[in-house]
Amino acid sequence: MTPPPYGPPPTAASNDKTTLWGVLGIVFAFCCLPLGVVFSVLSLLEAKKVGKQPTLAYVGFGIAALSLILNIVLAATGSYSNFTSNN
Repeated sequence: MTPPPYGPPPTAASNDKTTLWGVLGIVFAFCCLPLGVVFSVLSLLEAKKVGKQPTLAYVGFGIAALSLILNIVLAATGSYSNFTSNN
């Protein structure tokens, strides 16, 4: 008979909301910036609650920040008018 493994029992993959929120944060950071930030915050809070690494949350925050900076630069330089003009 083998002894039980040491440490906490592994959690079921279906209950892993940290990964779910993190992936949703990354996806929505590309297409809908506010939702990307919301899902990244949820991923960060869930990761801290269960003791996991919040890597996906940080990636979502990074993509959201880059997207925001790109939107500001495009708006400040008037480059958005190039996307909407019919030539």
